[in-house]
Amino acid sequence: MAKDGNVAASAGLARLGLTRTGEILSNLPVAELYERALTGGEGMLASNGALVCSTGSHTGRSPGDKYTVEEPTTREAIWWGPNRALSEASFDRLHRRIVDHYASRRVYVRDLYAGADPRHRLNVRVVTETAWHGLFANQLFIRPERAELEGFDPDFTVLNAPTCLADPQTDGTRSPTFVVIHFARRLILIGGTAYAGEIKKSIFTVMNYLLPVKGVLSMHCSANVGAAGDTALFFGLSGTGKTTLSADPQRRLIGDDEHGWSDDGVFNIEGGCYAKCIRLSREHEPQIYAAIRYGAVLENVVLDPRTRDPDYDSQERTENTRAAYPLTYIDNAVIPSVGPHPKHVVFLTCDAFGVLPPIARLTPAQTMYHFISGYTAKVAGTERGVTEPQATFSTCFGAPFLPLPPMRYATMLSERVRRHGARCWLVNTGWNGGPHGVGKRMSLRHTRAMIRAALSGELERVAFEADPVFGIEVPTSCPHVPPEVLRPRRTWSDPAAYDAQAAHLARLFVDNIRKFEGISAEVRSAGPRNE
Repeated sequence: MAKDGNVAASAGLARLGLTRTGEILSNLPVAELYERALTGGEGMLASNGALVCSTGSHTGRSPGDKYTVEEPTTREAIWWGPNRALSEASFDRLHRRIVDHYASRRVYVRDLYAGADPRHRLNVRVVTETAWHGLFANQLFIRPERAELEGFDPDFTVLNAPTCLADPQTDGTRSPTFVVIHFARRLILIGGTAYAGEIKKSIFTVMNYLLPVKGVLSMHCSANVGAAGDTALFFGLSGTGKTTLSADPQRRLIGDDEHGWSDDGVFNIEGGCYAKCIRLSREHEPQIYAAIRYGAVLENVVLDPRTRDPDYDSQERTENTRAAYPLTYIDNAVIPSVGPHPKHVVFLTCDAFGVLPPIARLTPAQTMYHFISGYTAKVAGTERGVTEPQATFSTCFGAPFLPLPPMRYATMLSERVRRHGARCWLVNTGWNGGPHGVGKRMSLRHTRAMIRAALSGELERVAFEADPVFGIEVPTSCPHVPPEVLRPRRTWSDPAAYDAQAAHLARLFVDNIRKFEGISAEVRSAGPRNE
């Protein structure tokens, strides 16, 4: 039966073959989702009011288990390099598994939006077997007004069934875990994993497929705006600082992870934030710390058994502890979350080798080169099996979520940067004084000072020098930052060891860029000097 009289939701599920479910609970209030999650043993209540849940063995995304259905509309369109293909027959079997799985279970339905700009908005329906996943979806996407829920018709539906497992031998999957997108049927299947980030990233992948067709650049970046209307974008993979650095009390937050750049400006794809909270502190990240309260969902955070206080320093379950909360929980958030055309574009990298400068100015050709390269390190815990940082190149700082060929996104970014005169920067939030295991992670205080100086225009008044290996322009000074920090070679006790590591990373850049076709000679020559 359908709670709240949401006949439209029941009819919509029936069209997907879900005619034999148990109770259908549609668009429940947050308080009731809390009650059902707690009474159902899905989570615990923290002392700060957040709901704390465990994702079991899957404490990060499972990129090797993500698939796109190969069918006539996708066969020629999809960038099949990193995107795994699945047959329609396999999809049908997995769909039947979830339908049968739901047959005797209560399901929770959330009707939501993706896209703060109504002209580029996607109606999303998320169906889950747990109350806490329903709460997660509600807090991460944009929540419609009650009147907008009447007759809500989804453009895409997510069927999330963490305890439904695939049979690899018969279903054509790599493991019992599966995340499958069928673009033609506008349906997403998630099974075998309770990691809630799969829900949000599957919809982001969909937006990366749909928005460029409409002439809108979809981006894996955070965004904020200053008092003068100067929007800044922060590109980077998980763990590089997108959420932390965009949550700046001196600027207003547009969003922390996913955005579109249209002819009218920037808009957030989501309505919430999904922040890493390992080693979170009130002192260093006051906005995020204050946002974790009633209504927020904490993933895999350890609680003190007596006080129920969160232990943000504990990595007992994973390094990838997470907090999900609505954007409105940030005091200076922009609602609705849209902004003017960006004045600054920042590429964030977590350099595990410890050789890239902490901040550098990029020429237009270097901007294209580093966007295509997308160099960073996979940070421990973000993906299953990653226990130490690993150097990686992720095209457009988001290859796992790009269904279209990367040059499509890179060309769109280059055109917009040129058209709107945005200044571009490369910021290293990784290590200095040595590689991971020897040096130390960049000081957040110093990184904030450098970014504020860049966005305010202070760095335009200082001299720059080209890095002898990477060619990027490094400032000779920056307010509130020791001069030696700006030159990583000076922070190493063994300069020769630095030279060897820098040369090694330069070779990795050059080897990676060779994989891409259609790149101009000017852009290829904008990379490191591999001598």
